[in-house]
Amino acid sequence: MHFEVETMKPHNIYNLLIGLVAPRPVALVTSLDEKGTLNAAPYSAYNYLCTDPPIVALGVTNKPGGDFVPKDTARNIRRTREFVVNVVTEDLLAAMNVCATDFPSDVSEIEMAGLDTAPSQFVKVPRIKQAHAALECVEFTSTEIGNSRIILGKVVAMYVEDKFIDPAGPYVLSEELHAIGRMNGQGAYVRTRDAFLHVQRIPLAEWEKGRRK
Repeated sequence: MHFEVETMKPHNIYNLLIGLVAPRPVALVTSLDEKGTLNAAPYSAYNYLCTDPPIVALGVTNKPGGDFVPKDTARNIRRTREFVVNVVTEDLLAAMNVCATDFPSDVSEIEMAGLDTAPSQFVKVPRIKQAHAALECVEFTSTEIGNSRIILGKVVAMYVEDKFIDPAGPYVLSEELHAIGRMNGQGAYVRTRDAFLHVQRIPLAEWEKGRRK
């Protein structure tokens, strides 16, 4: 089937796009409002974009209702310019799902999910203590596009639990970290446990040599 996006309703575009751009990493983002109240919310419209400088991107839709009211995460980042991306692994999936609940603003998602916090190294926003890895970020820029806000964050520090680091690189031992990925809607996720495929990039000389055979 072919779909002409210009003629489609936004929710139909959403249904198709999240099924095709997958799997996606999940960021459990912690942020503080100007009063110091901590918010935690998961986002799968998330990825890294470049490494020099190190930039990650978040896509945060506005609150439902059509009034262009930003969600707490976007509002907090715009006002304080700091946030932490906590890597979601299998053992954090249930807690992450609790943090996705639309609690009233005076209810702590961290508390409801039974999570704890730990101080970050360079930003005021704490990381989630149970998270095995986290990226400390400061806002690089934010852009409002339609009903969403695209937030680019510059990574200023990274925390990785020692047992998930190979110091020779340093490399992340991803096959042991067991991060999860988001698929389409209806709460669909995938595990990375026992799912890695290793395909080495082919050097040009080797490729040309193979074609001559």
